[in-house]
Amino acid sequence: MRMVAFATESEAIRRILTHIGASTQEPEAMPARGPPYWGQEPKPGLVCEKQIAPEPEFEFDQRIGW
Repeated sequence: MRMVAFATESEAIRRILTHIGASTQEPEAMPARGPPYWGQEPKPGLVCEKQIAPEPEFEFDQRIGW
């Protein structure tokens, strides 16, 4: 597959979408999600930060550049 054209005119885009049977209405915006659950017990089914990145058992020097 290769690109043969780039449509920027709204009327041309509307005609193409109508021709292929796609909706010409813009999608409805989803509501924003809530804040993270820092400092609280996670809800069932959510992954806890401690499961993702446990504290290392040794000191790690970040100044070393390879």
